[in-house]
Amino acid sequence: MAAFEDFNGVGLPTDSTLDTVLTGLRFEALDNFTRTFAFNPEDKLVILADRKLDPRVIHAICGLARSRGIKPWVIMSDTTQHTEVPVEIRPIVEQATFVVSSWFCSIIDPFCIAQRAKGQRWVKITYFRNLDLLDTDQARFPIDIVGEIIRQTAAQYPESGDFDLHFSNAGGTDLTIEFTAEMRRNLLSSNRWRGNMAADEPGCYVHYLPTHGPNLYDRTSVDNDNSAPVALNGTVVPFWAVGFAKPFEENIKVQFTDDCVTGVDGDSEDAAILRDMLIGGQIIELGCGFNPKAPRHTVYPAGSNSPGALHYGIDLAKPSDYIRRMMPEWEEPPVHMDLISYDTTVTAGNATLIDQGFLTALRAPSVVAMAERYGDPIDLLENWPE
Repeated sequence: MAAFEDFNGVGLPTDSTLDTVLTGLRFEALDNFTRTFAFNPEDKLVILADRKLDPRVIHAICGLARSRGIKPWVIMSDTTQHTEVPVEIRPIVEQATFVVSSWFCSIIDPFCIAQRAKGQRWVKITYFRNLDLLDTDQARFPIDIVGEIIRQTAAQYPESGDFDLHFSNAGGTDLTIEFTAEMRRNLLSSNRWRGNMAADEPGCYVHYLPTHGPNLYDRTSVDNDNSAPVALNGTVVPFWAVGFAKPFEENIKVQFTDDCVTGVDGDSEDAAILRDMLIGGQIIELGCGFNPKAPRHTVYPAGSNSPGALHYGIDLAKPSDYIRRMMPEWEEPPVHMDLISYDTTVTAGNATLIDQGFLTALRAPSVVAMAERYGDPIDLLENWPE
């Protein structure tokens, strides 16, 4: 008799490696690529790159730009970990109409925010660091479906009045954000919450690959004022965190009081590391995945982008020596940490956005109908790769 493990997987199909099939798949991804980088002939393009970025990525973007008559500028840094655009670089960035960036500061630097307020368009390429990613399911998943999934999630936020955004799971997570109508209005006003995945409107900010959707909560809800108080209180029990080799064996309880970490309960070595790292930190984003073909259990470099997976992004009170040791050249600086959860239920008022890790918008009639244009909705929306 053969051992049971000898039969593992042999009853399942394997992916086709026919050149004809792979060529077709590559062009599906290229359509997303060209639509996202929506250059026009009048654009002035600046790319903020780093030495560990695949040079083919830079050349692919520059090639598309040159095909539209654009002469791109490429600024190469030694690192992605900038928390702000260096002063000497700002005059070049200010002249751009379109910025592609691998730098951490892209979303949070007041300078970058001000540039977008003037109409500058941005694409962040945290998830496009290697050109071979064009050959993945997440790269070719239709951006129109991603946009509709996001719109149907946004539609579940209460349309008027104040409400609670509540997070819970069987492990003990019990976190509440007291949303005001103004906070909701601010949060959902971005191009991404409107489901626009292409960088084609003034002031837009998008991600490529099209995986990291808008955040269920972030500081845009208070006009990016980090000093503005937010009633965010309760406990988060994460499954995992970026920079840790495996999920936590212990239920570690991270306590939040008025959007800051005030305690970390647990007896394990991981709990001690998080306690030293997190206390005094401020939660700046609560990210959700929206691309059904993003790998479910890949958390590096910035949390899973699978639908319904959450990452709690915390800016630390001081740089973490642990992050410096474990991820010395992480794409994010050692003053940030993402806690990961896969089984959380999220409600906005009476609406359930996520049910035990399942993003409910995946079954919205308009999402299913759009997916039917491209293939089998169950395969496209609910067959999540590991």
